[in-house]
Amino acid sequence: MIYCVEDDDNIRELVIYTLETTGLKARGFADGSAFTEALAFETPELILLDIMLPGEDGLEILKKLKCSSKTKSIPVIMVTAKGSEYDKVIGLDSGADDYVTKPFGMMELVSRIKAVLRRSKGSQERENPEIQGVHIDVKKHEVTVDGRTVPLTLKEFELLEKLMRNEGIVLTRDQLLTEIWGYDFDGETRTVDVHIRTLRQKLGEKGEIIQTVRGVGYRIGGSA
Repeated sequence: MIYCVEDDDNIRELVIYTLETTGLKARGFADGSAFTEALAFETPELILLDIMLPGEDGLEILKKLKCSSKTKSIPVIMVTAKGSEYDKVIGLDSGADDYVTKPFGMMELVSRIKAVLRRSKGSQERENPEIQGVHIDVKKHEVTVDGRTVPLTLKEFELLEKLMRNEGIVLTRDQLLTEIWGYDFDGETRTVDVHIRTLRQKLGEKGEIIQTVRGVGYRIGGSA
């Protein structure tokens, strides 16, 4: 769902119509008050935000969005008649992901929206990797397997995260020992093996995603 906060009825309705005809769901709001009320019940994928709004202006709304843990990660594109370089800098420095100046072509707007959504999705995937149903939420320090929470120790979590962020790459025991445990010498690699074994057990059937590369180390993904 994309939210469009725009006080000009004609522009708002045209934007909503264009987005929906290109396969994107959208809702429109004439002011910040109605928009804020809707946010309490739904989290949009992206927000199109005009600066010149009745009551609270778009920049103030943007700052509030970026200060809230619930909404700070929602991408925002400023859509406004204010086209000076100064205004663009203020908007971008306040946390906007892009800035579109009126008048604009509808297809250009759709293209910019899709570009921001791709960047946002890519960023989220890097932040919270997921492979074959095993998902890591870095901020919550939580691992789920097909939606089921799996309790891990700190080192197990760090080991799984390291392997998942290097999908398809073989990581040696010494490399894992150095980067996870901070050891800078060879030996004691059995520590890694023990943690891999318990990690596989906790992941259940999904534990098989962690592959052993004989004589080298471990990896997730890639050729078996």
